[in-house]
Amino acid sequence: MVAFGKKLKERQIEEWQGYYINYKLMKKSVKQYGQQIELGHLDRRHVLKDFSRTLDNQIEKIVLFLLEQQGILAGRIASLGEQQEALQEQPDISRIAELREAYRKVGQDLLKLLYFIEINAIGLRKILKKFDKRFGYRFTDYYVKTRANHPYSQLQQVFKHVGLGAVVGAISRNLHELQDRQGSYLSIYDEPALPIEEPVIQSIRAAVDRLSNSTNFLNFLAQHALIMDMQDELPSPAEEDAENKRYHFMSLLLNLANTFLYMVNTYIVVPTADDYSMSLGAAATVCGIVIGSMAVAQVFSSVYFSAWSNRSYFRPLIFSSIVLFMGNLMYALAYDFNSITILLLGRLFCGLGSARAVNRRYISDCVPLKIRMQASASFVSASALGMACGPALAGLLQTNFKIYKLTFNQDTLPGWVMAIAWLLYLVWLWISFREPACYTDEVPVTPDSSAAATTEAETEALEKGLKKPLLLSSEDKENDEDGDPECDASDEAPEESRRPATSFRAAYRLLTPSVKVQLLIYFMLKYSMEVLLSESSVVTTYYFNWSTSSVAIFLACLGLTVLPVNIFVGNYVSNLFEDRQILLASEIMVCIGVLLSFNLFVPYTVAQYVSSGLIMFVSAEVLEGVNLSLLSRVMSSRLSRGTYNGGLLSTEAGTLARVVADGTITLAGYLGESKLLNVTLLPSLFICIVSIVATCFTYNSLY
Repeated sequence: MVAFGKKLKERQIEEWQGYYINYKLMKKSVKQYGQQIELGHLDRRHVLKDFSRTLDNQIEKIVLFLLEQQGILAGRIASLGEQQEALQEQPDISRIAELREAYRKVGQDLLKLLYFIEINAIGLRKILKKFDKRFGYRFTDYYVKTRANHPYSQLQQVFKHVGLGAVVGAISRNLHELQDRQGSYLSIYDEPALPIEEPVIQSIRAAVDRLSNSTNFLNFLAQHALIMDMQDELPSPAEEDAENKRYHFMSLLLNLANTFLYMVNTYIVVPTADDYSMSLGAAATVCGIVIGSMAVAQVFSSVYFSAWSNRSYFRPLIFSSIVLFMGNLMYALAYDFNSITILLLGRLFCGLGSARAVNRRYISDCVPLKIRMQASASFVSASALGMACGPALAGLLQTNFKIYKLTFNQDTLPGWVMAIAWLLYLVWLWISFREPACYTDEVPVTPDSSAAATTEAETEALEKGLKKPLLLSSEDKENDEDGDPECDASDEAPEESRRPATSFRAAYRLLTPSVKVQLLIYFMLKYSMEVLLSESSVVTTYYFNWSTSSVAIFLACLGLTVLPVNIFVGNYVSNLFEDRQILLASEIMVCIGVLLSFNLFVPYTVAQYVSSGLIMFVSAEVLEGVNLSLLSRVMSSRLSRGTYNGGLLSTEAGTLARVVADGTITLAGYLGESKLLNVTLLPSLFICIVSIVATCFTYNSLY
């Protein structure tokens, strides 16, 4: 890994060297603060005040230079505008060509300025994180909130990039008007959908889009997916080129389609699993085993798919599609064979085809950083949409007919529909998927990739734009491994300590108490959600005599709350409160939802069941996003890659919770349907209380 301090120095624009953040100085200051506090020469209050003043000075230097350069660019555009006005009276083709070239030059200089902001933003995030990690403070949140919300904020000037937006608009409009459009008086404001052919405009727009799209909501969804490899590093041109070669849009779309179909496959059987079990001579509560058998198999499939994705993406996806096709076929045929065994084997096969580890890994390894956050958010959105579409689709499959000796009814049609869907997906996958080129964890960087590179290479690097906005430091997940030699040795981990875990045992040793608590919370919320969803058909039939269609509508409505809730939390709630505050509040709300769900009064009403279920489900959704966001930050960087990564651990915790929940439903069924609800809710309540207590004990370590 190339040291960030060294990379910062190499990638600086020579004539602007004095205006970059002095990362080396600030890193030395952090080291000196630590030494002086240990010797008792400084108290922490003095350190906070002094470090804040140093940061203010550095940011002021950057912002004033940024404003100066914006003014220079604005002056050049104004001068070119005057020349353009003169051409309106006396057009000159050669002069128009010169003006267009001049505007392109301004655009290239604007790209340099965007790149200048990126380097300084990364430096600021890393030094804030280093300070927090060294002294155990929540200084980053304090500093950002106090500076960004102040009326004279300099951080806000960079974060809102109002001036840069005006410059981008001016260059775009004037270049567009200078295009060879004989007899046309259209402006970009009159017809914004008009294509802009200028490469420099496309590069600027891409850079600004990445800056604008890196919102809290996208970060929230991306971390909801727990795709751990979202580095806060400045990629070299060689690294960017390697990423672009691996990336293939259709392959990404196929991975997202796999995620969507698998979630549909998981939940399409929930509304009818109890009826199907009874039609085969089993008790209605055996639906817990029918639904949960898929999760049982997923516990094992997640491991081998994660290991397989180290060597290939195409082959595991092909295998997954074939196994899921066979599993759904067996599920559908179980009715005509009158065999509960075939039914369960079909669901086990479906679980063995779970390729979510491959889908996550593909996004982490093969999607360029500039769109990785959007891809991660799409992964979560595809999962949420599949979760809603599964029960809704089951509600539509209310028919009964036979073709030859094969029965097609509400019980078997989910299997037939998904078998056909996976067969079509398999064909699409075979035709369209492109196996990415071989990759390595490290991309060698030669001295020629520094500031001495050619103008063309420099331009290519500048076009990559901004990866994250300046103020998202609290979302930064990468461990501090910049490796500058001037830092104290304790900050630099040897190569051995950066290698990924090679077994579950090695991964477990890397789990701190904070990580263990977050995994417990993830287990709790998945358990509570699975109990609510899996037993919904049995409970609502017993208490309210709901039809399959009514159950399907209820479950679909729950699934449709996922994205709106994430939008609300990501855009608003996360800006007002710390993640750990939202975490604890969400746990308490889940606990309240569980308590309200108990059947303590007769009669048990629809309003009580629906409202308590909604509180529990929505709170669990909020909790899941915040939980995975915190987990991605407190987890060791060694768990961000390799087979036994953080995504696999969280998947195993969640899958195990589903297995236990579905097993509990089946066992509780032996006590009778009248006691099913309360018996299954008791473990949820217990685990929820334990997780709240554990959160309180580790609260101060959740940064």
